[in-house]
Amino acid sequence: MIGWNLALLVGGSLVFAAGCLVPNRWLPAKLPNDKLMHFAAFAVLGLLALGQAQGYRQAAAWLVGLTLAGAAIECLQQLVPDRGFSWRDIAANTAGVAFAGVAAQLYMILGMI
Repeated sequence: MIGWNLALLVGGSLVFAAGCLVPNRWLPAKLPNDKLMHFAAFAVLGLLALGQAQGYRQAAAWLVGLTLAGAAIECLQQLVPDRGFSWRDIAANTAGVAFAGVAAQLYMILGMI
């Protein structure tokens, strides 16, 4: 049986990837700040991914994988009309993943006190 955490991770990843890989004209006109959405999406995906990890190696693999997936999405956006590659989006994605890693570490440290 698939756990809720994994289902949310897969579903959230698919929704975010779909939103990034459609032409801009298909998206709602009023969206929050693009970089904030990238940061928040990857922070949430990072926390969900860390919920799947068993040990530090798996946690690191999940975080590296999410970072690479964020870069891959930006590369694929070059193939989509109205979209393009953005280093700042990659930075926002990476910052979200890093935030998830730091937040998880702090949670573990504070939970041990």
